Amino acid sequence: MDFSSKLLENAVQEIALLPGIGKRTALRLALHLLKQPKENTHLLSDSLKALRDGVIFCSSCHNLSDSTLCEICSSPKRDKKLLCVVEDIRDVMAIESTGQFQGIYHVLGGIISPMEGVGPQDLNITSLVNKAKEGSVHEVIFALSATMEADTTNFYIYKLLSPYQIKTSTIARGIPVGDELEYTDEVTLGRSILARIPFESSITKS
Repeated sequence: MDFSSKLLENAVQEIALLPGIGKRTALRLALHLLKQPKENTHLLSDSLKALRDGVIFCSSCHNLSDSTLCEICSSPKRDKKLLCVVEDIRDVMAIESTGQFQGIYHVLGGIISPMEGVGPQDLNITSLVNKAKEGSVHEVIFALSATMEADTTNFYIYKLLSPYQIKTSTIARGIPVGDELEYTDEVTLGRSILARIPFESSITKS
């Protein structure tokens, strides 16, 4: 692909680094930005810079936040004794969209996957166990995707929490096996949370 402008070429190369975007799509996006008023392009670049420089991880749940504590953890309307364990922030957004959960979250930042070199030490598991030790949580809901790796992660955390007087449950399997939480429709996901079952029962059935 030949470019008449080095600046255009540099922009295309950077845009093409984004997931799911090839060089042709990157070129189309770059040319689109050139057709827009400068103010619009500057707004985009400024918002991306603010995103990268300003967004941090919540010190409590590890969700993305603009401040030390995210809006969910700091909300007085939330049940701090009810904690939902999810894989990443996309799952928080999916569950929040159902309007059926009023507790708080704990974002693991992934799931245990030896094939991909991800072990328990790479996830936010220690801070979850510390919450159990402190006695501030009465129920932990496992809301990971219905995959073998997720089930392994659930069981690993369940064993770590077993010494503490904490109720553990898992979302009902209204979600097809192998499906990721973020792609589940809101009604199914909401019902799965409300119809959650004790984690021990899920072990027996699996």
